[in-house]
Amino acid sequence: MIDRDDLLAWVYALQKRYAAEKAHLTELDAAIGDADHGVNMDRGFQAVVAEVENHPTPDSAALLKTVAMTLIKTVGGAAGPLYGTFFLRAGASCAEKTHLSPADVTALFRAGLAGVIQRGKAAPNDKTMIDALGPGIEAMQQALDAGAGLKEMLARAAAAAEAGMRNTVPMQARKGRASYLGERSIGHQDPGATSAWLLLKVAAEVWIRFH
Repeated sequence: MIDRDDLLAWVYALQKRYAAEKAHLTELDAAIGDADHGVNMDRGFQAVVAEVENHPTPDSAALLKTVAMTLIKTVGGAAGPLYGTFFLRAGASCAEKTHLSPADVTALFRAGLAGVIQRGKAAPNDKTMIDALGPGIEAMQQALDAGAGLKEMLARAAAAAEAGMRNTVPMQARKGRASYLGERSIGHQDPGATSAWLLLKVAAEVWIRFH
């Protein structure tokens, strides 16, 4: 079972990973975007950590709402509203729950994905974060349905999200700044799909002790 402290550990680990990947994400974004995705994600999660340390939250839903609102305020471009919506919907999915079962964790991620799709109006194969999140969360659901534990669910989700991220390379972008490039966007890995893969990968790494 996942609780507020486990979610907080995930948030701290995300901050460290996005800081470590800042240059890589920015390099990916330089090819097809504004060259600021890594900087934005790093700044956003630094602000998140400062906020949760200065204003501790009583439960999972409040924690994820704080993450959401901080990202919306501090992350530039499309990433702020999209990741903010992800965490806002994720938080709403676990309202009044102190412990999250594997089914609850899956519901959390599914709610976040639905929020991103609604906010960004993106579809699969548009070369966006959906192309990593969608396959990852579908793999999580399939693992849950097959009776897998949380550790295996998250490992499968991270692997499917990584494959989805890599599959963005031959795609032509149909959303966001990259779409302006038309065919020139082909051959580049999408930075949003990359940061979305890290969202799942870091969860798998942090919660590996759960069977």
